[in-house]
Amino acid sequence: MSNVSIRSAGRLSRRSRHQGFTLVEILIVVIILGILAAIVIPQFTNASTQARASNMASQCQTIKSQIELYKLQHNDTPPTQAQDLFTMLLATSDANGNVPPATGASPQGPYLPTTPVNPLTNSTSVDYVSASPTVSTVSTPGTSVGTTYGWVYLAGTGEFHGVDQGGYVSDDGN
Repeated sequence: MSNVSIRSAGRLSRRSRHQGFTLVEILIVVIILGILAAIVIPQFTNASTQARASNMASQCQTIKSQIELYKLQHNDTPPTQAQDLFTMLLATSDANGNVPPATGASPQGPYLPTTPVNPLTNSTSVDYVSASPTVSTVSTPGTSVGTTYGWVYLAGTGEFHGVDQGGYVSDDGN
């Protein structure tokens, strides 16, 4: 009888030794997870920046097409600097650009549902320039307008561009 109890006690002690993980095994798993996190997290950060740049490029293209539509419906005249660009694109106007439209005139617009926010600079401000801005990237700087602006507009021609996170004129955010 005592032989049986000794054998079963031996089995229990062997079993209890193999039920948990050792400190070394846990440390190895934590180190591997840390290495994987260090590899994966920067890719997610980069992806969100690329998504904002893509969003800015898409908005820029939409605004350019709406400026062209405005020009088409207003005797080939782009929105002027006399009134804010987005105010003119958000309102209805007549063929002469009067906001509100003159009595009896057929209203045109609105061309945008809301004031666009540049996702790279979080700004709705427009920098009105008198000369054509140089589209550039941060690596090869051209026209720097600073990050207080979200957009650049040349009222004389209707040329429109976005501003990237470095404060440079850019159509694609890169």
